[in-house]
This record gives sequence, structure tokens and C-alpha cells, in this order.
Amino acid sequence: MAGSNSFDQYRPQEPPRRPKRRQSGKQKGRGRRGEELMVPEAQFEQFDSYYGKPIVKFPPWEWPIAGYLFLGGLAGGSSMLSVGSRVTGNAELARNASLVAFSAASVGSAFLVVDLGRPERLLNMFRVFKLSSPMNVGAWILGAFSSLAAFPAAAELDELSNRAVPVPKVLRHLLHGLATPAAMGAGLLGSPLAAYTAVLLGDTSVPAWQAARRALPELFVSSAACASGGAGMLTTSTANNAPARVLAVAGAAADVVSMHRLKDSVGEVMREAFETGKAGRLLKAAEVCTLSGGVVAVLAGRKRAAAAAAGAALLAGSCLTRFGIMEAGRQSVADPKYVVEPQRERLNKRVSQGIIGDSITTAE
Repeated sequence: MAGSNSFDQYRPQEPPRRPKRRQSGKQKGRGRRGEELMVPEAQFEQFDSYYGKPIVKFPPWEWPIAGYLFLGGLAGGSSMLSVGSRVTGNAELARNASLVAFSAASVGSAFLVVDLGRPERLLNMFRVFKLSSPMNVGAWILGAFSSLAAFPAAAELDELSNRAVPVPKVLRHLLHGLATPAAMGAGLLGSPLAAYTAVLLGDTSVPAWQAARRALPELFVSSAACASGGAGMLTTSTANNAPARVLAVAGAAADVVSMHRLKDSVGEVMREAFETGKAGRLLKAAEVCTLSGGVVAVLAGRKRAAAAAAGAALLAGSCLTRFGIMEAGRQSVADPKYVVEPQRERLNKRVSQGIIGDSITTAE
């Protein structure tokens, strides 16, 4: 073709220009260089988050995990109560505490499997032993505790059934011979089982749990004492439940004190997560149940109905405490101020100390 360059077809073509739009009277927003804005300017509140999404993601835990937290404490406390009862010769309380410990550990394990979705996920936790992972260490504690607690529970059930189940004499003799050593081993693991879940919560990025990480173990242990003492009072006759009553009263007093110390330790802003909304209602109900159960336990004496009512109230208080702590963590994630305000406080503290070379905020 005359007068044309054969290479013109390979040259990059400029994109077509958009026709300039007229700005209406309502479109007054312009950029720094005067160009028309295609979207309205963003307006941020004091504690805004990205498109309304939480700044920190809550772990994928539902109610079975809160139930597991309660049952783990009940199992751990009951195993220690069983050991003390065996040593002092209180056969009835030792039997009941052993059965409660194994039952609570079994149901708690089932709750854990329900939350995980598939049983093999729990088994996969035993592929390694990792001290830096509270969840992995807790899985090993739970597995060892459940295995040991099964021996005294099976021996007690064999006695209760008057040895009606046909079992070879050698196996029955071995079972009863291992019952006491296994009960002692479960008792040694009882305290770690009751407390490790508090460490697990404090190791997450959930603001409420992170702020309360130093107070949570104390609260969980005292709450476990409430639950195990209450279970002992509920299942054992008044003639033999004195050790359980003492444990229940001591646990109730420690539980109330620990909860108030936890709230005082987290600061004014984070305290709201434990005192408002659903978490506040659950924890208030837990305190009422724990206080009333402790008072009734002191006054119950030889009255069986009063002892059973006190035990039920203490069990309810311990359970509500775990559900309340879980809900407080959920509320602290939903509101961005529980993430932003503590970070600002830590940053201001660094600045006041003369650390002004960066803007890193670190936990105390």
C-alpha cells in the first residue's frame, strides 16, 4: 500500500480516552490534583475496622470447646480428690471421684472431637510432642490422663457390679492391682489438665484472653476445685463427703477472689468485655451460683438435700465461668476498640519511656 509503513500494525496502540464527565452539583469531592473522585471519600470512626470485619479473627471454636474447658477442670480436680480419699481410706468418695474423673474426661474428649469434626484430627495431635505448643502439650496430657483414669474407674465399676462381668481372673487381678498406681498418676496430671486450657487461651491473639493470660490459670484451677468439690458433695453421702465439702468451700472463695483479680488486671477498657453483654450475664450468674453454693456447703452439715443443692450450684457456677470466659473472648474480637486501645496504651508507654525510634507495640 503506497505511503504506508508495513511495521505500523505492530506498534502499540494508545487506549481510547474516556469522554470527560461533567461533575454535578452533588459531586463536590476532588482529589489532591483536582481530578474527579470516582468513589466517595472514606469516613473512619474512632475504632473502625476493615470493611466492618474484625481486626483479630476469633478461633473456630463453638460451645463444645467451652464444655470441654469445664469438663477438663472437673476431671482434673476429681482425680486429685480421688487420690486424697484413697490415701485417707475414704473408699466411697474415692470411688465416686474416680468415676467422675474418667466420665468427665471421656465426655470432654468427645466434645473435642465434635469441635474438630473428625476423630482422626485428634489422633493427628499425637504425631509430635511440641513443648512450645500449649494445644499439643494439652492433647498429650489429656491422652495420658484418660488412659490412667480408666484403670481405677474400671476397677470401681467391677466392684459395683459385684464382678458380674465375666473377665479372666488374671486380667481382673491385674486391673485391680493397677488401679491405685494409675489413680496416683492421674492425680499428678490432674492439676496440669485443669490449668493448661487457661494457658491455651492466653496463648491466642484474642484480646480479652491475652490481657488476662496471667490471671486465667488461677481462675481455672479454683473453678476446677469448685466443680470437683461440688461433684463430690452431690454424689457422696454426708457421712463421707467432708473432704469434698472443704474443697468446695475453699474453691468457691478462691474462685470469687480470682475473678475479681482477673477483672482488675486487664484494665478499664478490657474490663468491659467481662462485665457487659452476654459474657457479663454469664459471669454474674456464675458468681451468684458459686457464692450461694459455697454458703450452703458451709451450712449444709448432715443434710443430704442441702449438700446436693450446694454441689449442683457449684457445678453450675464452674460451667458458667468457662462459658463466660469464652464469650468474653468473642466479644473482645467483635469490637475493634479492645484491639486498638491496648495497643495505643502500650505505644504511649513506650514513648513515655523514651522508646521513640519505632512504632512497635509489644505486650507487657
